[in-house]
Amino acid sequence: MEPQIFGKLPANARLEKILKSANYKEGSFKNLSETPMLGEDTNYWKMLRSFFSKPSNTTPSKPLPSVITRLDTLTDDYPVIVWFGHSSYLLRINGLNILVDPVLSGSAAPFSFMVKAYKGANVYSVNDLPPIDILILTHDHFDHADCISLKKMMPGVQQIITSLGVGAHLEYWGFDKNKITEMDWWDKYVAAPGMEFTAAPARHFSGRGLKRAQTLWSSFILKTPTHTIYLGGDSGYDTHFKNIGDAHGPFDLVILESGQYNKQWPFIHMMPEETVQAAVDLKGKLLLPVHWGKFTLSLHPWNEPIKRILTKANELQVSVTTPMIGEPVLLGKTHPSSVWWDI
Repeated sequence: MEPQIFGKLPANARLEKILKSANYKEGSFKNLSETPMLGEDTNYWKMLRSFFSKPSNTTPSKPLPSVITRLDTLTDDYPVIVWFGHSSYLLRINGLNILVDPVLSGSAAPFSFMVKAYKGANVYSVNDLPPIDILILTHDHFDHADCISLKKMMPGVQQIITSLGVGAHLEYWGFDKNKITEMDWWDKYVAAPGMEFTAAPARHFSGRGLKRAQTLWSSFILKTPTHTIYLGGDSGYDTHFKNIGDAHGPFDLVILESGQYNKQWPFIHMMPEETVQAAVDLKGKLLLPVHWGKFTLSLHPWNEPIKRILTKANELQVSVTTPMIGEPVLLGKTHPSSVWWDI
């Protein structure tokens, strides 16, 4: 393990900018609502005991199925999304390749023997990626910002859009600071002609070491002349989804987290039913659930998130697409829906 993996805290001009943010108060970034890390009836000792006694079905009993797709030959006729498991995916739209939260090293932790990818889930590597026009990093957690993957793909990345402060890690890892755009909530940035990003609130936290909330966590709104897409990142449920939906919706696609939840930490991740309600709040026409299917970071059965999501989606009449890892979603044309997780 390299010490670099833990990144670097913001300093100098970057820290001066952070100190001016309305979302940075009393030495750290804050959520819009009060957000305790743990629920009322738990503590870190109880949580640790739960992890040491977690059930066996938190990981698949067999290798996961997947689809091998040539990522350098994706069509430009429709927006295409290729999910790599957990929260990593490639979006091909308007002739550009947009990569979100890539974790392609086989581990979602600072130590490679921890939080390993499921068998069959790690079929894509950095070598399979096409040149990346825009890299999106929603926040700096290890399961969203993988130092090993990022350093390997560095030569092929043209520009990076991320949350305020995260650029400190990226520069420390060797990225050209001129390629990095850091955004506070409600900042707008035109990354290419006809391609506008808006950083929006999320209810979560950040940190790669002992000190939390020194960089911001965000969702991102992508608007093109023909489509509006919500890139959710990590977030607990709150009123920000409805506010975003009212101001920026409807969305052709909402990509929302749906796993790694637990009643012990109910405010920083959504229960599956809340994910579906968030899609409703956002006025999403199609929901792509992510943050599951590759790593175990909680105590629920590995395939429980998607089962609960589909039950609630049926009740609320929300359209959901459930691609296998690597299976293309062609927005407005092909929305995979096979029940591939019953293995």
